[in-house]
Amino acid sequence: MARKSEYSEEEILKNKVSSLRTDGEWKLRKGNYKQALSSFDAALHLAPTDKKCFVARSKCYMRMGQFKNALIDAEASLKEDASYPEALSQKADALYYMGEFEFALVFNHRGQKIRPQMEGFKLGIQKAEEAITNSVGCPSSAKLEVKGDLSFLKEEEERVQPIAVVQNLTKKAKRRTPEALKNEKTTKQLLGEFYLHKKFLEKLLKDEDLVKGVTKSGERVEDIIRSSITSLDNCADLWSQEKPVSLKDRKRRPKQQKSNAPSDMVQFLLRSLEEIDGELTSGNANGSLKKAEEIMKTVQGWSKKDCPVKEEMICFLHSCIGNASFDLGDMDKALQQHHKDLELAKQCTFLEATSRALGNIGRTHAQTGQLAKALEFWEEKIPLVHEGLEKTWLLHDIGCCQLELGRPEKARDYGLRSVAVAEEMFDDTWQLRARVLLGHSELNLGNFESSASHFEKALSLAKLLNDDTALSAIQQALDEAKEHLPH
Repeated sequence: MARKSEYSEEEILKNKVSSLRTDGEWKLRKGNYKQALSSFDAALHLAPTDKKCFVARSKCYMRMGQFKNALIDAEASLKEDASYPEALSQKADALYYMGEFEFALVFNHRGQKIRPQMEGFKLGIQKAEEAITNSVGCPSSAKLEVKGDLSFLKEEEERVQPIAVVQNLTKKAKRRTPEALKNEKTTKQLLGEFYLHKKFLEKLLKDEDLVKGVTKSGERVEDIIRSSITSLDNCADLWSQEKPVSLKDRKRRPKQQKSNAPSDMVQFLLRSLEEIDGELTSGNANGSLKKAEEIMKTVQGWSKKDCPVKEEMICFLHSCIGNASFDLGDMDKALQQHHKDLELAKQCTFLEATSRALGNIGRTHAQTGQLAKALEFWEEKIPLVHEGLEKTWLLHDIGCCQLELGRPEKARDYGLRSVAVAEEMFDDTWQLRARVLLGHSELNLGNFESSASHFEKALSLAKLLNDDTALSAIQQALDEAKEHLPH
């Protein structure tokens, strides 16, 4: 009954939606796209207008090669909030992969005006501009002639305007199909090693017994195979648009010139960063470190003209090397790399990189027991944090440091700020942690009634989350607080 008075039905619903979205994002990071999609579908069934869920599902569709569905979800998110940066970024990416480079450029520029510190918009603008140049050539080199049948100009008013074209993309798949795709040899070169997978899948489709099968989850085998082939075709389509040249042109190009082409560089960087992150996430810190150091040498050898985002990349690679060193237990190297990240980020006024470096330096100092130094960098980071989840854990960790340093009053202040953000997000996990921090802070200050109240709220949250480990520890702390209460 007590739980019922603390949380309304609306709050419980928002909690469920947040949990489903978080679950989907976790599965998406692990590469379990279909399971992630199920979580996002369930979240949107409960909250059909949740802009964050639409963006999350859009990202999932992008990973699955379903660019049209990704665009639909990005549009749905923007209906709820027309200036939502994450949705603008998703819309731009979906348009780019659908071959609508000009419109991808428009929405990347629009997003950059709203959130200039988001590095994704910078990369998106660069990719779109390069793809446009590669598709139509340099505008200055084109000579236009007025000749031929100009009668079509009379129907100008009847033609679809650019914005209408973008809006209708969800109803009609408007694709550019380069002539190169009609050539099997070109397709083979575009797909590389994946071409063999495509041919294998095409052979599987000819097996009548196989395609009639159904998986345990109820999916038709034929649908799965056709979906995979479509994804490979989408990739070939995209790559042909990025570099729409014939096989002969490709063979004539010197290797050095090809490796330094801007779009090749972008693809190389994106692929490398995914590999670095993938190695670290999978527990292979050595592999991540080695890869990051290799890419660092490569990027440092490029000029600013060749790589407009050179400084951002160097910052990020310092961060990657620092994180890998941290996981390997080399705290001195981790600190050195994170300080290099911070120095360059401040020099170039990269706010996101500055925030990231301050957080990593604080984390490293905290790991080595240098709590006062950790506080110095974490408190400098606070004004740079705008996202709710990052803010609540940052405030919580600062509060824990203050408590460890024997400053319960300051710990309580940060605990109150942390729980306020967590409640605004309807995040039970961080509400629980902040309540525990507040309970210990009040206990140290001798405010036993207040301490017991915070522990009781934490206990209710632990039951809601089915966290048995937390239940035991919180119950013990609650009993200690109650011992000091008058009977």
